[in-house]
Amino acid sequence: MSETELRQRQAQFTKELHGDDIGSKSGFKAFISKNKSAQKSAVDKYLKHWDGKVDKETEDKRLEDYNEGTHSYYNVVTDFYEYGWGSSFHFSRYYKGENFAAACARHEHYLAYQAEIKKGDLVLDVGCGVGGPAREIARFTGCNVIGLNNNDYQIAKAKWYAKKFGLADKLDFVKGDFMKMEFDANTFDKVYAIEATCHAPKLEQVYSEIYKVLKPGGTFAVYEWVMTDKYDENNPEHRKIAYEIELGDGIPKMFTKKVAQDALKNVGFDVLVEDDLAAKDDEIPWYYPLTGEWKYVQNLGDLATFLRTSYLGRKFTSTMVAAMEKVGVAPEGSSKVTNALEEAAVGLVAGGRAKLFTPMMLFVAKKPLDTK
Repeated sequence: MSETELRQRQAQFTKELHGDDIGSKSGFKAFISKNKSAQKSAVDKYLKHWDGKVDKETEDKRLEDYNEGTHSYYNVVTDFYEYGWGSSFHFSRYYKGENFAAACARHEHYLAYQAEIKKGDLVLDVGCGVGGPAREIARFTGCNVIGLNNNDYQIAKAKWYAKKFGLADKLDFVKGDFMKMEFDANTFDKVYAIEATCHAPKLEQVYSEIYKVLKPGGTFAVYEWVMTDKYDENNPEHRKIAYEIELGDGIPKMFTKKVAQDALKNVGFDVLVEDDLAAKDDEIPWYYPLTGEWKYVQNLGDLATFLRTSYLGRKFTSTMVAAMEKVGVAPEGSSKVTNALEEAAVGLVAGGRAKLFTPMMLFVAKKPLDTK
């Protein structure tokens, strides 16, 4: 199937699944309004390579099917993410006394600062989700952002939010595959990615595409999901944690920090910063929203988010979704999705506590000025 045919089919499927009124519905309301037959198909496509196996043949199938797998994954989890997390789908560091929303914004501001994004820059957001970080960074810096995404549903929502918040003149969101970008070479002043390039089947290829579209002298800053130096792929417990993260987050294969480091350098970047922000031993860990530990809750305003994302909150959601699926309110396959998300949460917390995994390996890299 050609790239054009794939995109047309994915766009048509998105319309069948979500209908025309995409922007005004979010979270649980959007979830229960999906076309039930299309939802079952999306769940089946997402989970078809996830059968508990971690052998090379199975991994190769997931890597080969990364585009369709990622597209299907975000068709079925976006509403759960918005319900539990808001419109910025990423982890953050947390300061004592700082609420959840402020931490998310600060995490985005810090990346923009590291990337040296300034007013008037044309910036690429690689894997932009529903545009939460793009909106925040455009407001914070005065830059113009183009968000690249392979999921039609998220693109439609991102455009709706940009219009709603009066940012349509600063933001645009386009369909594309970050492994084969269609932008002209040397287009963007800066590029950033927040917990998105982990979906790439090969980091060197996505970094090469970013290098191509970045202007000489431009900066690329990324919060990368990687397994740390403590991770041993031959350790069954370590591999179990990585698999739980892969399954519940739609990632073909988790790579190590060294793979990411080597990939950036191999494509020509000058790497200026390598900093695992999850290794700072913060009093409040990055994974606290998933733990169910009340001692980390900072204020009353965070309670609603915490109750949705914590262990008990997730169990309540899973039970409610299962009951709704049984009586035909929720689409068939919905329970499989909540179960996969629960596995991800377990793996993320275990990986975080053991320091086997980080969702915020900060790399800041420059494209040399003398590049043609």
